[in-house]
Amino acid sequence: MKVLILAPGSWGDVSPAIRIAVDLIADGHTVTMVVHADYAAAVERSGCAAARYTAALTPPPSADGDVGPGVRGYLDHLRGYMMDHAEAALMEVRAGAIDVVLTNPISPFGHDIAEALGIPSAEALLQPSKPSRAYPPMIASTIDFGPLLNRPIGRVVQRVPAPYVPAVAWVRQQLGLPAKKFATALNERARAAVPVHHGISPVVFERPSDWPQHLSLDGFWWPVDDEEWTAPTELADFLASGPPPVLVTMGSVPEGSRAADALSEFVSSTRHRVIVQGAAGPILAEAAPGRVVTAGPVPHSWLLPQVATATHQAGAGITAACLRAGIPSVPFPQHTDQFFWARTAARLGVAAPLSNRRVTPSRLHSSVESVTGSGEMLRAATTIAKSLERSEHEQGESTLALRRWIAEPSTPCAGGRR
Repeated sequence: MKVLILAPGSWGDVSPAIRIAVDLIADGHTVTMVVHADYAAAVERSGCAAARYTAALTPPPSADGDVGPGVRGYLDHLRGYMMDHAEAALMEVRAGAIDVVLTNPISPFGHDIAEALGIPSAEALLQPSKPSRAYPPMIASTIDFGPLLNRPIGRVVQRVPAPYVPAVAWVRQQLGLPAKKFATALNERARAAVPVHHGISPVVFERPSDWPQHLSLDGFWWPVDDEEWTAPTELADFLASGPPPVLVTMGSVPEGSRAADALSEFVSSTRHRVIVQGAAGPILAEAAPGRVVTAGPVPHSWLLPQVATATHQAGAGITAACLRAGIPSVPFPQHTDQFFWARTAARLGVAAPLSNRRVTPSRLHSSVESVTGSGEMLRAATTIAKSLERSEHEQGESTLALRRWIAEPSTPCAGGRR
């Protein structure tokens, strides 16, 4: 089988897709991933072909460096980003035969490609997206509206035009398909039971009772270990020279934001030893030599078990990595599904989230002290980590369900054929 994986988004979206690709290649399939040029080398090292696009996920800084593009400008930029990815996907489609398409939350035009080719498609998601009583819509997960409102609000939000809708319409036009309302396409895929696989462990998130059978929880799709990676000497020596430090990972936190400023002030004034990931790391390390070091891209499977706690933006990947490492954390979610993941970690008793509006240096100090001094939270984190390990041992590889479906896909895409 030749599998086409659509993986627009940041490294947090690409890394789990590489996990899927590596396991598919081991099964004898050929895999091509449509991915940003920044990640193409990592994709190709995994043995997967990379179809590149170049549009940046975030808008470039303004000339004065202070004023952002605004909501309208940001949405316009995202529409261009989605279109660039869609164009790269179509170029790959026209280059040769494809047997199966895998999409992620922001590449639904993969289903339209499958419809035109008459081949199966499936979704590979890192967060729950179908409307349910169990959670709010991910794009508006700041508030959990409760079991009475989550599902109807989710259905309404699902029909709000998203930045990828113009790309979907363009792909259909390019492939000679009739125009179709996006809501109609959603309904057709639901009726056709197009498989939706989630890279989420049922240990962390219980399968909602109102999910149909074609939605599954497969387990976390962990990053692939780079066998040639070695720890930087400075970082390894720092970890060995004292008590476990606090990890401060800026992630997608924008520079100049309230959260970024609070993190910088916290790093400068805390009594703890600190490892900083992010653009501000070198400056902060220079201001506190010996107590603060900076780290670039480092495998979290190696780093997190060696720290006392992590402050992070509560993305799906870093939240899961903290759970796997058995460490408590201080999440400060910024947007979309990050609020859902921060609440999930808090519900499990392993995190003390901060509202973005309330991320101040004093609150960070208080939260970090509370988390690092809580034996109860550490015990809960250790229990979750052991449960994850036991579950993965019992259920086998997290990509197994998806790989079985690809080996013999029994469900075609809506409008497609076997």
